[in-house]
Amino acid sequence: MENIIYKEESYAIVGCLFDVHNNLGGGFSEIVYKDALEYEFKLKSIDYEREKMYSVKYKDIILPHKFYADFVVMDKIILEIKSIKTFHEKHFAQCINYLKVSECKLAFLINFHRDFLNYKRIVL
Repeated sequence: MENIIYKEESYAIVGCLFDVHNNLGGGFSEIVYKDALEYEFKLKSIDYEREKMYSVKYKDIILPHKFYADFVVMDKIILEIKSIKTFHEKHFAQCINYLKVSECKLAFLINFHRDFLNYKRIVL
């Protein structure tokens, strides 16, 4: 069987995602899902940081642009929350940027918009 990175951690996160979607359904704005997800993380004692800021170092300076990951869970998994019609390449690129700047190995791109929960695992 293939070795899955952060298998137990991913299982816990996906459980929270389904709890949120099963209770709220699709169609709310992203902030509603972020608030609900934060509630689930607290309820289940899952360590997280919301809107974590990352800077990019270039040679001997820090570039002015900052990146803000929606959630960093357990200090190693990035979550990017969306409520959109469909994923676009730019959303995957955004996750890749977060992975590079954070040095994390796994990101979840999550879409709550539809009647079903849609998420993608992105491994760097």
